[in-house]
Order: sequence, then C-alpha cells, then structure tokens
Amino acid sequence: MTTLSPTKARSNLTAWLKKAAAGEDIGILFGDKVIALRPVEVESTDYAWTEYGLTKKEMARIAKNLHAKGEKDRREGKSRVYTGDIEALLKD
Repeated sequence: MTTLSPTKARSNLTAWLKKAAAGEDIGILFGDKVIALRPVEVESTDYAWTEYGLTKKEMARIAKNLHAKGEKDRREGKSRVYTGDIEALLKD
C-alpha cells in the first residue's frame, strides 16, 4: 500500500484517486490511522435506506406512485418536456 500524508495526497489528489480507482492500494495517514481510498458501488436503494430508513418494498411502492402521478400530470397537461431551453420553459 502506498501511504501518504494529507499534504502529499492533497497536492496531487486526482492522480491518487485515479490510481485507487484502477485498483492500487492508497492510504492517507490521519493521526495514528490509515484511511484507505477505494472505489465503492453506490445504489439508490442503499441511499433510501440509510437516509430515510425505507425498505425495498416501500421504495417500490413510492416509485410506482410517483410514476403514476407523473403519467397523470402529463395526461392533464401539467408537465412539459424539458428540451434544454430553460427560458422557453419558464416563459409560460
């Protein structure tokens, strides 16, 4: 493992992150501990659980309800497609 001081890591952070993303073990000293830089997978279901305590079943129900509301709003003309022109969207 390559071990760095915070100052050394900060001076070329992008390069160290690229190496860590490629699988190289990189650690940064923090007091008497080494903090490892490693890529992790992030899933929205994990986020919903950690931030809101929602189960997969609850997330599925919420997603279904949001989709239905979006479809209803589209049918009723309450939503518009964003084409990249914010001025045109806000004009009405």
